[in-house]
Amino acid sequence: MRDTKFNFTYLLFLALVSAMGGFLFGYDWVVIGGAKPFYELYFDITSEPTLQGWAMSSALIGCIFGAVISGFVADKFGRKIPLILAASLFIVSAFGTGYVDNFTPFIIYRLIGGLGIGLASTLSPMYIAEIAPAKYRGQFVAINQLTLVIGILAAQVANYFIAEVIPENSTPEMILNSWNGQTGWRWMFWAELVSAILFFILMFVVPKSPRFLVKINQDETAKKVLAKIGGETYAQEELNSIKLTLQESGHAKVNIADLKSAKIKPILVIGIVLAVFQQWCGINIIFNYAEEIFTAAGYSVGDMLFNIVITGSVNLIFTLVAMRTVDSWGRRKLMLLGSIGLGVVYLILGGAYFFQFTGWPVLLLVITAIAIYAMSLAPITWVVLSEIFPNKIRGVAMSIATFSLWVASFVLTFTFPILNDALGASGTFWVYSLICIVGFLFIKSKLPETKGKSLEEIELELTKDKE
Repeated sequence: MRDTKFNFTYLLFLALVSAMGGFLFGYDWVVIGGAKPFYELYFDITSEPTLQGWAMSSALIGCIFGAVISGFVADKFGRKIPLILAASLFIVSAFGTGYVDNFTPFIIYRLIGGLGIGLASTLSPMYIAEIAPAKYRGQFVAINQLTLVIGILAAQVANYFIAEVIPENSTPEMILNSWNGQTGWRWMFWAELVSAILFFILMFVVPKSPRFLVKINQDETAKKVLAKIGGETYAQEELNSIKLTLQESGHAKVNIADLKSAKIKPILVIGIVLAVFQQWCGINIIFNYAEEIFTAAGYSVGDMLFNIVITGSVNLIFTLVAMRTVDSWGRRKLMLLGSIGLGVVYLILGGAYFFQFTGWPVLLLVITAIAIYAMSLAPITWVVLSEIFPNKIRGVAMSIATFSLWVASFVLTFTFPILNDALGASGTFWVYSLICIVGFLFIKSKLPETKGKSLEEIELELTKDKE
């Protein structure tokens, strides 16, 4: 297979289309941060911290439910049809969130968007992993993270340009009655409609995953897809390999006993811990609570929106770095680098807040943390999760790992204001530093290297001698 000439144009098309789920995930996830100062005034919840928190975290409940059902729908309907469903949910959410005039419908549409995120965050990387050749799988799966980061940046740029300049010394009443307070925040959500509709249309063009096709006994169709990717010889070799692992694991429906088996349980634990760690490392707090973090460092709301664009740009640049290094440096090395790097930066960032530094030193530390995260834990976690689970249980196992990720994200988002109030910004970032160090130790002792191996080779390696 060393001499296989792959159809990279076709592969890239398939990866980019499915990775639009990542783009919409990123946009929907972050757009609310820029709209936050305005919709809170519109819905009159500025003095209601519980409702403020609910507005920010409600989408996460949808994410959790989306992750729960993603395994079932992936194993029953494949990856393609649920991604079309996710696109539909993004369309409904984007329109409805910007259209409503009351807080409760606003929350309902955020929940719908979260459901789309839960599906897309599980299924987009899974689909890409199942169509990409082993040698290039890390780079192709990382495309999902790249589009996610581009989605984050797109939301940040849209928020920045949609919002009118806020005059200094503006009162809350002035902001409420401005373009920003009445209409601007709506267009921040509506801007997502263009990409959501395009994703919906293009998903009808891509084929079903060849591994899912083999699973439902459509070998010839799977072979045609694989042949279009790498030629007839590659297609036959991959088909034989896929059929072998499915025969060894069985075609029966996945049940709880399978997940508790001596072969599967250790792999599932690794997936769950990595998914939780990717959230509890704390970086998403910077995106979700950017207003609080940057205003605490002495920046105005206008400066805050601009600084968010800077952080999004850094996020994009270092995601590209990850795509260059994931298949050369390897997954394990990058995960170790990210966890210890964040641990050190958070330690210093906590000190900056403790000694009341403001302005550019805090911004520089935040940018450094985002750069480290973007080239390590952010994309590589999704690469590892899409690789390590055996064919038979991949849908359910990815669902469990993604469910764990979104529960962890909800806990992170919900507890930040509590930790910040109890420990201050310094103590909060020191807690995240400790979590990163613990994560480093876990990765060092438990995570194997998977670069350059086919999904079937990884499965055989991780499950052998574990009867």
